[in-house]
Amino acid sequence: MHNHYNKTALLVMDMQNGIVSRFAEDGKLIPFQKAVEAARRHSIPVIFVRVAFSEGYPEINPQNKSFSAISKSRGMTVSDIATQIHESVHPEPNEPVVTKFRVSAFAGSSLEVILRSHHINTLILSGIATSGVVLSTLREAADKDYALKVLSDACLDADPEVHRVLTEKVFPRQADVLTVDAWIDTLD
Repeated sequence: MHNHYNKTALLVMDMQNGIVSRFAEDGKLIPFQKAVEAARRHSIPVIFVRVAFSEGYPEINPQNKSFSAISKSRGMTVSDIATQIHESVHPEPNEPVVTKFRVSAFAGSSLEVILRSHHINTLILSGIATSGVVLSTLREAADKDYALKVLSDACLDADPEVHRVLTEKVFPRQADVLTVDAWIDTLD
C-alpha cells in the first residue's frame, strides 16, 4: 500500500442477510469470498456497504418507489438481522461497515470520507444487485473520477440478462470488468 498513486479498496456492497438470502445457493457466494480473502492477503482495504434505516424510518420518503414499502413491512433497521453482513463474508474488526440510505453506496453514507481519509482512488466493485447498488455506485464513482474495476462474478442480479448487458455493454465504458480470478492474477 506504499504506492501513493494507486491506492485501491474493495467494496463489498449489500452483502447483507436480507438480500443475500435470495442468492445463497449453488456456490454463488464463492467469488465474493475469494475476492475478500485476496484483498486481505494483499493488504487492500475491504469496505462493506449495507442499506439500513434508523428506528422509525426517518430517512424513507413515501414517494420513493422501492424504499417506501420497507417502512410498511418493517425489518430493515440498523439493528435488524436483515441488515447485518452475511456470514459468508464476515467483516474483520478493523473493516468498516458503511450504512447507506438509498441505492448508491455514496447515498447518505460515510463512504467518501473513508475513501478520502485513506487516499483511495481506485475502487473494486462487488455486490448485489448488479442493476442496483453496483450500477448506481459505479456511475456515481465514475463521476467522482475514481478508477474502477467490477468483479463480474462477484456481482449478482435476479435477472441474468440485465446482469449480462450491464457487465458486457454498460460497465466497460467506465470500468474494467473482469472475473475475480482474473483480478487476483493481477495482484500476485
